[in-house]
Amino acid sequence: MPTPQPGILAPLPPHARYLVFSLEPDTDARAGLAALRDLVDGEHIVAGLGQAPLSAIGRKVPGLKPFPPLAGPGVDIPSTPAALWLWLRGSDRGELLLQSRRVEHALAPAFRLLEAWDAFKHGSGRDLTGYEDGTENPEGDEAVAAAIAADGSSLVAVQRWVHNFGRFEAMQPEERDDCIGRRRSDNEELDDAPESAHVKRTAQESFSPEAFVVRRSMPWNAGPDAGLMFVAFGHTTDAFQAQLRRMVGLEDGIVDALFRFTRPVSGAYFWCPPLEGGRLKI
Repeated sequence: MPTPQPGILAPLPPHARYLVFSLEPDTDARAGLAALRDLVDGEHIVAGLGQAPLSAIGRKVPGLKPFPPLAGPGVDIPSTPAALWLWLRGSDRGELLLQSRRVEHALAPAFRLLEAWDAFKHGSGRDLTGYEDGTENPEGDEAVAAAIAADGSSLVAVQRWVHNFGRFEAMQPEERDDCIGRRRSDNEELDDAPESAHVKRTAQESFSPEAFVVRRSMPWNAGPDAGLMFVAFGHTTDAFQAQLRRMVGLEDGIVDALFRFTRPVSGAYFWCPPLEGGRLKI
């Protein structure tokens, strides 16, 4: 019986490395996917497939859609589709780097590495701004219902957000709390938070139907730049899409206050196949 990739619902690892690949033209996609099945255990490596390799083997996945670019008052959300996304999970950053090199070589020539980003768990699971991430995540059976489809697969939304720390640090503490809608000191939600507060823009139970996802985001850093690798799993992409539309103000013209100090520079959807017999069922 197919089962979900266990890393989807597992606690965040101390370290991670995200790999993004393209599908090279005039190569054997089936051979590349066969190599992928030999590499991915779903726990230490979580895999998500884009539309290109699935189309190459004649596979259509219900619910897997292109990530649409969105624009609202003064903000825009880019779409950066890719063929393959891998989330390498571990406790040693050096080992993850060496593992990613082995993965890159094993998947060539069908898949070509486009990007690699190192990430890490910050404190108890906080963004680099100091605010807790994923406070409203569903748990237990509710997490399974939100993230996993009936066949054991999942769909994942991935965005890399780049923080402007200068802007954030120039804000007064109360202003920062109003942007998030929670106090950083104790993570308590503010009763009088403005409508632009992030928690109000994305309150999962406020949508119709409710828009629950399972967030597995982690901070990233490369040179002077840093931010949040936003990762949200769902049994469809509808819940995430509804949240994103409200964040950019397409519902009521109110833009999420997060955009005052951070912006996404990428955005893609991927299908995370289930496991069967310990291997990806593609």
